[in-house]
Amino acid sequence: MPYGVTRTTLPVMTHLPPPAEELRLLDAELWQLESRRTQLLARRAWLIATLQQAPQQTQQQAPAQPQAQLPPTAPPRPETAAPSVQNVLLVLGGVLLTLAAAVFTLVSWGHMGITGRALVLGAVTLAALAGPALLLKRGLRSTAESVAGLGLALTVLDAYALHEAALAGTDGTGYAAAATAVLAGLWSAYGLLPATAALRLPLPCAVAAAQFPLLLWALSADAGPFMISAALLATAGLDTVVALRVTAASVRICAVVGAYGAGGWGVLGAGWLSVTADGPGTAARAGALLLLAAVIALGAAWRVPGPGGHALGLAAASGLLTVGALGGVARFGVPAPWAVVVHLALGVALLAGLRAGRLLPDAVRHGVAWASAVVQALALLWTLPAVALVVAGPAGWLGRVWSGAPSDARAAVAVEAPWPSDAAAAPVVLLAVAAVLASAVRAEQWRPRARLGALGLLWAAALLLPAILTVPHLAGMSVLGVMTAAALYLARTTTSGTRITALVLALVTAVDLTLVSLASQTATLVVLSVLTALPAAASWRSGLTPFTAPAALGYAAALASATGAAADWPPARTALLVLAVPVAAALLAPRLAASRATVPVEAVGAAAGLLAVGLAVTDPPLLALVLALCGVITAGTALRPERRRVGHAATALFVLAAWVRLAAWEVGTPEAYTLPVTVPALFVGALRRRRDPQASSWTAYGPGLAATLLPSLVAAWGDPHWTRPLLLGTAALLVTLLGARHHLQAPLVLGGSVLALVALHELAPYVVQVTGALPRWAPPALAGLLLLALGATYEQRIRDVRRVRAVLGRMN
Repeated sequence: MPYGVTRTTLPVMTHLPPPAEELRLLDAELWQLESRRTQLLARRAWLIATLQQAPQQTQQQAPAQPQAQLPPTAPPRPETAAPSVQNVLLVLGGVLLTLAAAVFTLVSWGHMGITGRALVLGAVTLAALAGPALLLKRGLRSTAESVAGLGLALTVLDAYALHEAALAGTDGTGYAAAATAVLAGLWSAYGLLPATAALRLPLPCAVAAAQFPLLLWALSADAGPFMISAALLATAGLDTVVALRVTAASVRICAVVGAYGAGGWGVLGAGWLSVTADGPGTAARAGALLLLAAVIALGAAWRVPGPGGHALGLAAASGLLTVGALGGVARFGVPAPWAVVVHLALGVALLAGLRAGRLLPDAVRHGVAWASAVVQALALLWTLPAVALVVAGPAGWLGRVWSGAPSDARAAVAVEAPWPSDAAAAPVVLLAVAAVLASAVRAEQWRPRARLGALGLLWAAALLLPAILTVPHLAGMSVLGVMTAAALYLARTTTSGTRITALVLALVTAVDLTLVSLASQTATLVVLSVLTALPAAASWRSGLTPFTAPAALGYAAALASATGAAADWPPARTALLVLAVPVAAALLAPRLAASRATVPVEAVGAAAGLLAVGLAVTDPPLLALVLALCGVITAGTALRPERRRVGHAATALFVLAAWVRLAAWEVGTPEAYTLPVTVPALFVGALRRRRDPQASSWTAYGPGLAATLLPSLVAAWGDPHWTRPLLLGTAALLVTLLGARHHLQAPLVLGGSVLALVALHELAPYVVQVTGALPRWAPPALAGLLLLALGATYEQRIRDVRRVRAVLGRMN
């Protein structure tokens, strides 16, 4: 081949894949290389581990004689460590010795004389207490702890033996108090001795024993609940001092547990005494105990190092105890409903701790603030029944509509529930907490939420005031109307949180005002008119239209219903007035195009239409008119391009209206109901076939034909006259011929089937007569002949059936 030919054809013969295909091939090759590299690295790591675990002789084995060996088996691992076994044995031994000593003291004590008994117990106790010092010198710390525990247990037995032998006549509780105090002191001294200072057991045991002397002393002295609570709190104070001053972890844990346990029971006792106090003197004594607990908690919070949860909780507990102590005394100087206000004032006063700055630790200041928040939350919880009654109480007028206006605002809300006797202070509590939220919260992330909370509390206070002041019923409704208007005006703000809160408050107030107005006919009409106008005005050029426009339409529907009821119209006639709301919604929706308010407005309009239908259901002629008007409204809505599908609903409404009208005229002929559906359906099907020749005849003409042919066929089978079968058969014949002429499957099949069934129905009497006139052998003979004929022409029939099926298949 010439050189020039090779040079010109070589670029054409070279195969260069597209960039995307070449990149895919490169990625696949790199992935295979990476996978192989990972396998090789894993194999290398296993080989290194195997060589490190193999014995020395395996490494010296000649390479000429390879021998496959399994990895060496690891030596069995002990299930229990040696120190654990040692501790179990020592503890078990100490327990057994202690039990033996107890049995000896309690059972075998009487078999020995006074000298022998003293010598035995004294010698064993001294040996058990002296043994740990010698064991510590030899480095046997665990054994020393076990022997020390035995010695401490023997001292308890010594105390018991001393009472039984020499002090049996003394009071047992008083002796137990003295014994626990002495034992606590002895064990503390024993744990602080230089020779035994390394032991961990004596000092925690001393702290545990110190929990009982004061309580047992109070019980032995037949002291009352005040002294018992004081003893518990004093014990808790001593435990707090120990927990704050001692550095040993075991001692601090025991002291903390004792402080929380004794302090908790002491606070519960003092709180119960304060709640059940029948006079200021008793309340003052209980308050003193609560103040003692508060001082202990505050001192612990002040001294606890770091900003941990302990300091915060103790400071909060101190604040709550202070409020409980002072409030329990002050409640005897004010009327009963205002005791909550006194406690709330004391709780708000705790917020002064936030202004202390560096005078108080941060944990203490925040704990006091949390205590104030808890007091305010409890005060708000106390006002909840009164607020719930004012909000939900007017619902009782639903069963007493237009029964007469109440005397005042309190009677308007307390319809079926008693008015709480202590609700007079509720507005003060709500306003005070609202003021605290609006002024005391300074953090940027919490300040907007606090203001919203203050807004809600102000609304609740304003809702309560008319009922508490027992203003006239008209004045109370005026207050609710002004609150609704103010909430709607506030909802125009740009802040989303404020807008949502104001809308919710406006909705609740409007519903409350509507319920209250049900007592009087005039009040109901006026209130519904105002509540229709207010949301409508708020919807004008504002971002509240998705909420206020549907609300205005809903109240308009309620106003229409109330107006009809006030005019003594029957419900069916009132339905025509209610239809003004769907009309307004249908006219307003196009003006709200591309707005979030379109769907809510249309939904309220549809709901008003259903209400109108429900009102007119008892009067068929008016129901037909209402359905027809609803169909007109729906058809007008379907003219909008984005609401074309609503046309199906309009058609259904027109059909229902026609059926209801025919039923009102007592028309029983089914064709009167079906033909108004069939004719438009066939017309629509013909238009669709003209626009889309490929459309199936079952889709275009099947529903319309079936709507008339099938009900008429059912009626014809039960009709004794000849008129309906004749007309139905004629119509079926025409449908069949049209289907055959235009090669349409649905008219051909439906018309032919109906025609055959009508013919069968008409010829059935004659078949019966012929059958009765024939002899008994004739039917079997005829059946045999029929079978022979079928058998003779079987092949021809099959060919004819296939031909018919092919013709039907070519039809659309």
